Amino acid sequence: MTDTLPATLAEMAVAVLTTADGRAKTALSHRCAAAWRAAREDGATPIPVGQAAPPLRPARPDRPDLLDPRDVPRRRPGSEQGRIALLHAVAHIELNAVDLHWDIVARFTHVPMPPGFYDDWVKAADEESKHFNLMCDCLEAAGSHYGALPAHAGMWRAAEDTAEDIFGRLAVVPMVLEARGLDVTPGMIEVFRKAGADQAVAALQTIYAEEVGHVAYGSKWFHYLCGRHDTDPKPFFHELVRKYFHGALKPPFNDEKRAEAGLPLDFYWPLAEERGG
Repeated sequence: MTDTLPATLAEMAVAVLTTADGRAKTALSHRCAAAWRAAREDGATPIPVGQAAPPLRPARPDRPDLLDPRDVPRRRPGSEQGRIALLHAVAHIELNAVDLHWDIVARFTHVPMPPGFYDDWVKAADEESKHFNLMCDCLEAAGSHYGALPAHAGMWRAAEDTAEDIFGRLAVVPMVLEARGLDVTPGMIEVFRKAGADQAVAALQTIYAEEVGHVAYGSKWFHYLCGRHDTDPKPFFHELVRKYFHGALKPPFNDEKRAEAGLPLDFYWPLAEERGG
């Protein structure tokens, strides 16, 4: 990593996206986020957003091996190896989330957005970087590491599918994929609590608390853009999810946390019901 950061936020985002090693990627992510935050607080020397050409796919380390979701081994969380596999899966999700948030910063600079848009996604990327490292710390404490197990190859599909559509990106990534994290994380916390794994419990509680904000950023900016285009957000959200999201929206949903993040019931329940949820 060089000592000098790129001159624009978009170039910083591309520098993160093109760094392969997870620990190095998140260290650079933290540095870029701190530089943006300091410049915003100072006010006298702003960092321009600028423009850059993000890669279609981010750089990745040689390990883990990325497999079709159907080929990723399933392990029961009741065993130590099962819990390690769960931590590894979460680490993989968090590393992808780091790149997803930097990608939205770099990819859509042609869409005029207020500075707060960039503040939110830089903050989200910074937090996801912390989340990845928390999971890596838990893995290493358990005698493993990120890359020791195979991982899901389809994590970046939503980014590729929505590379030309900021509405689709906001609808599918924070408002569907990250919202799903609000549904499943409490159960994961309970798995590790029962196992007496205090480090993992604390890490997952941090992730759970901060992911609410990331979903909220998606909802906020989706509604902002819909308002700008005089578009009714709810039917448009349904249309975008049908177009870009290839899975099923399955209950149970964490309705309380979703509401806290600005996702009303009538945004996602109709989609679950029409897909047999």
